[in-house]
Amino acid sequence: MSITGIIIAAVIVGGTGLFIGVFLGVAGKKFAVEVDEREEAILGVLPGNNCGGCGYAGCSGLAAAIVKGEAEIGACPVGGAPVAAKIGAIMGQEAGEQARQVAFVKCAGTCDKAKQEYEYHGIGDCIMVNMMQDGGPKACNYGCLGEGSCVKACPFDAIHIVDGVAVVDKEECKACGKCIAACPKKLIELVPYDQKHLVQCNSRDKGKDVMAACSVGCIGCKMCEKVCEDGAVTVVDNIAHIDPKKCTNCGKCAEKCPKKIIQ
Repeated sequence: MSITGIIIAAVIVGGTGLFIGVFLGVAGKKFAVEVDEREEAILGVLPGNNCGGCGYAGCSGLAAAIVKGEAEIGACPVGGAPVAAKIGAIMGQEAGEQARQVAFVKCAGTCDKAKQEYEYHGIGDCIMVNMMQDGGPKACNYGCLGEGSCVKACPFDAIHIVDGVAVVDKEECKACGKCIAACPKKLIELVPYDQKHLVQCNSRDKGKDVMAACSVGCIGCKMCEKVCEDGAVTVVDNIAHIDPKKCTNCGKCAEKCPKKIIQ
């Protein structure tokens, strides 16, 4: 190949590259989407776990929603009050009081307390076990299956299976809600971090059936409801419920409970 051909080829390639570069530069400016500086600032203070606990697709989605006014300043369950305060400063708003929450498993039916109807040998997944006969081997159809689907779902290693029942580590829990979504029995709920008295049972069976399935299940006797002077305890569908907003943590309900299921 002659030197002239090489020069021509080099010019063509260089010219093409220059044209593409200029075109992309102009297109980038013309079609650029302006990003609110506050959105970038909020993204900078969010923890970056992208757990989805806020209900949005990651921290960037939450940051955009806060700027648009579609999400609350304290919507990040992982960041809690400290992050909410920083976001409030960025948005020029008061963050307000942020009460910390943690996940709570409404079951105390450990291996020695809950009866088994049969032995399960299969995939270690609660959803799969829940599809088995009678909703799993446990005699209680409302109890924890203990296969650890919630453990696998938790991005913070805050929940573990202990003696056949899921147990939450309050100090590690960020209230992201992943475990709640993973539980096919709907046993897990978010409760105030400082709530001292909670009913560790979810069975809605009548007392006789509960006692036949688990030695520590709530029998709906209403003794806790009667002893509560603040109206915080109510028995609905054979199961006791404690209203955290009314509860003063006096402990009378726990003392009176014959099954000692109020922890």
